[in-house]
Amino acid sequence: MKKNCTIFITIITATIIYGCKGPSESKNIVIDETDKKETLAEVIEVDKVWSGHPVGFCLLTHGNRQYIAYYNSTRNMVVGQRELNENKFNLFIMSPTYRETSGGTSTVLGWDSHNSVILAVDKDGFIHLSGNMHVNPLTYFRSTKSGDITTLEQIWSMTGSNETRCTYPRFVKTKEGELLFHYRDGGSGNGNEIYNIYSCETRKWSRLLDTPLTDGQGLMNAYQSEPIVMADGYYHVYWVWRDTPDCSTNHDLSYMKSPDLKSWYNPYGELINLPATLDNKSLIVDPIPVKGGIINLAARLCLDEQNNPCFAYHKYDPDGNLQFYIARLRNKIWVYKKVTNWDYRWEFSGNGSINTEVRLNNFIRRSDGYYELGYWHIKYGTGTLLLNDKFEMAGTVKKPESFTSTVEIEGTFPGLAVRTTNDIGKPSEEGVRFVLKWETLPANRDKARPEPWPEPSRLYLYKLK
Repeated sequence: MKKNCTIFITIITATIIYGCKGPSESKNIVIDETDKKETLAEVIEVDKVWSGHPVGFCLLTHGNRQYIAYYNSTRNMVVGQRELNENKFNLFIMSPTYRETSGGTSTVLGWDSHNSVILAVDKDGFIHLSGNMHVNPLTYFRSTKSGDITTLEQIWSMTGSNETRCTYPRFVKTKEGELLFHYRDGGSGNGNEIYNIYSCETRKWSRLLDTPLTDGQGLMNAYQSEPIVMADGYYHVYWVWRDTPDCSTNHDLSYMKSPDLKSWYNPYGELINLPATLDNKSLIVDPIPVKGGIINLAARLCLDEQNNPCFAYHKYDPDGNLQFYIARLRNKIWVYKKVTNWDYRWEFSGNGSINTEVRLNNFIRRSDGYYELGYWHIKYGTGTLLLNDKFEMAGTVKKPESFTSTVEIEGTFPGLAVRTTNDIGKPSEEGVRFVLKWETLPANRDKARPEPWPEPSRLYLYKLK
């Protein structure tokens, strides 16, 4: 790859503080959207699944067919498929393999909530499956027949390098429909982000980039978003750096963009050298320090009317409370605004999967020019802030209850909660979406729970309109 000199820019920042405890202390526009509540059009009981701890499942609608991947009641990896006009999934239980006898790979879930399972379908209809990895060797399967989950076979290598300590596998489609696979190589606090591209012609993987996309230089790793194609036609990626497995060591919200996933630019439009590292200060959106109150993937990105990047995220205010902030690039200057004034501190720290106390659900620019910031807070509940084009509080948006939030918990074991997975595909039917729903106990920092354990829960597919 051709290298270009990076022009470093000193980040000039301006901070504007605007606090609000609620609409009564600010403008009182109320937009009522409660009539947009979804209704249940169909429900399919898929299987019974493990409920001792949460882990990510996958749902993919592709054309007239739907695929799912999950762990069943005995913690075996399972893949299912159905035609959209069928009311039952055909299920294929992957042959149980164990790390001790399968080169460190496994199709049987332990206690790690990081070990999600993911699916993709390439341009020729072949199915790709990966998962159950947290600093483990690459665990990857591909079907030998188009559209046939029963022909999934383990492929022991993609490129043959940097495949022994994999975490966070993700399949991504380019704007041209090419299939990518990316993952973290290394551990928390010491890792790189690797991107591969698949050739349907040769049925082989190769490196998309000559270098990792991000590189912690042995000192940290980037917790990175998916590459997102936005209204300006660019792919956008953002991340925080983390120094150790302790989640309180996240720092420095950062960002870059690309027209083709190969040439990358800083927020100011200047071509950068890859890999992206902390040394390139031009990529930093907000230089939040270690223990500064940002958790990995706690930010959301949208573009303003001029396609300037705007971020919503949380960090600690000068009093030590956790607040939502907005960072917007204006005239090559990041301008910050505090948009909440909560009297609460979420003190997160330690290793493993943790339980959330504050969650940023969405941050979007509405068609009427306002911005929405949706959240859930352990003390202040669920809400949606309405912000004007200066990110000043304008009021609230009243949202309908989500269908899954109204579903009663079936299990009787104390601590069970509803888990959901959204469809990563695109249903052809207008106004329809699909959701997987099941129940588990909360995360336990990836450690085993003593018995007794809850009974397996039912896994459902919901079709919502």
